[in-house]
Amino acid sequence: MKKILLLTTGGTIASGESGGGLAPVLSSEDFLQYVKEFEGKCELHPREVCSIDSTNMRPEYWQLLVRTIREAYEEYDAFLICHGTDTLAYTAAALSYMIQESQKPIVLTGAQKSILSEITDARKNLHDSILCALDEKSRGVMVVFDGNIIAGTRAKKTSTFSYNAFSSINFPVLGKVQNDAVIYYFEEKEHAGDVRFYEKLNTRVFLLKLTPGMNEELIPYILEKYDCVIVESFGVGGLPDRLLEVFARELEKYPSYAKILVMATQVTYEGSQMDTYVVGQQAKETMAFLETYDMTLEASLAKLMWILGQKIRNYGEIERLFYSRINYDIYRAEQ
Repeated sequence: MKKILLLTTGGTIASGESGGGLAPVLSSEDFLQYVKEFEGKCELHPREVCSIDSTNMRPEYWQLLVRTIREAYEEYDAFLICHGTDTLAYTAAALSYMIQESQKPIVLTGAQKSILSEITDARKNLHDSILCALDEKSRGVMVVFDGNIIAGTRAKKTSTFSYNAFSSINFPVLGKVQNDAVIYYFEEKEHAGDVRFYEKLNTRVFLLKLTPGMNEELIPYILEKYDCVIVESFGVGGLPDRLLEVFARELEKYPSYAKILVMATQVTYEGSQMDTYVVGQQAKETMAFLETYDMTLEASLAKLMWILGQKIRNYGEIERLFYSRINYDIYRAEQ
């Protein structure tokens, strides 16, 4: 009989009315009463990692999750994480880089309404996630929500209230859970090597969203405080002339591996293509930067925290790792 480690972190799925709004109230053991249909089919072992609104999720909790899974990896067949929806995509992306080549499934789920509510998506999501965790084809980090199985690097919350809260961005869903059957469209091959765990992260990664007329005086300060800046540019990508001049001048003050510039797009679907317009081509001719192409912002942020956490002092190696495909995260990169 398969053993599943059920890790709870709080979030809406575990919340109840506190008098001032919803807040996590359920313990990890409380979840067992909602999955009694699996008694005799698997062993569910609950463990509370934290009990927070997912707004308060931060990299230290990702490291705690990784440490918990690493220490229990040989004992369990699968891992199920109940998580608040607001930052679930960031956690799924982070775990995709911090736990690589896992033969065992690491499933994240949550809910738009508390499992205590009479009408809720929580019980279905929890049920579907256990089915996915038990399936022989499941491996690696994934999100199960509203019947969809999404790669951990491709999930994004795209609805604030609807049950179909998560979309798979720029990549098809891996599969579905329908009528108690797990159906995969993509079957990941078995990994040749052993699972790899990483706990070190560099959190000095800044996400800068461009707005028309943004003051360029911010850039020297941001580069002083952060080791990487991801620029959410307009459309397919480009930098306004004033910002390009300041970025190019400021980056020259540091070794190439010390300050990493990454160009992304504010547009959710279809990704970036920096060489489409003059404003993008000028940037490519002026300075070195990485481009996210079809990656999600959540995956880009988490991947850079992971890469820079390895303390690599070579820009070429940072570039190679960023464009290396991990858990379906990037397909359009120039190779």
